[in-house]
Amino acid sequence: MPEAVLADLARPIWTSLTTRHAALAEGGPSALRYRPETSLFAATPDDEPEQLSALAALAAPGEEMLVLREAEAPLPADLTLLSGASVVQMLAEDAVPIVEDARIERLGAMDAAEMLALAEATKPGPFTLRSQDLGPFWGIRSEGRLVAMAGTRMAIPGATELSGLCTRPDMQGRGLGQLMLRFVAGRISSRGERVFLHVFASNTRAIALYETLGFRRTRQFEVLRLRRE
Repeated sequence: MPEAVLADLARPIWTSLTTRHAALAEGGPSALRYRPETSLFAATPDDEPEQLSALAALAAPGEEMLVLREAEAPLPADLTLLSGASVVQMLAEDAVPIVEDARIERLGAMDAAEMLALAEATKPGPFTLRSQDLGPFWGIRSEGRLVAMAGTRMAIPGATELSGLCTRPDMQGRGLGQLMLRFVAGRISSRGERVFLHVFASNTRAIALYETLGFRRTRQFEVLRLRRE
């Protein structure tokens, strides 16, 4: 694993917004965010007070943002912490083989509302109607319903994040989630890139599964939902 990839993964949102997702970024050298309709993620190059103030200035009063951080840092007075949760970052140690399955289809703009409904029902993490702006998604349908999906999100030089992995509760236990993970990870690996992901630290079952599939923990973040006052 190139050391540069590991270093970039310490601030994956910032690296994405300054490299492969620069066209989706708003802000300046001290703070950047995705366009709000695409994603609520925002970041700074470090946690210096002036950069956190620039982060707050990106949002209009009442707007929300999501940030990742490893260490605590005082927030500006005009940013209110609404909630926080621990997430584990994991990285595939090796390339993931390509997997094919005739049930898997590429999802598109016409599927956005159904994708959002599935994400809201299963809570894999932040998701919007425009999440496909960040990268492609694939899914499986059963009796006309979207029952499982996964796609890509953050993109840094040499690595892409697997994200949005979820399965309808009544279809769990059939291996669909693992299939979707292998399918998307295989496509990332086929481009010569490393695969990484983020999972809530409380989801110990998923973490154990990812470890059996060759992912290792790299670091732990707090994901904070902030509101500009």
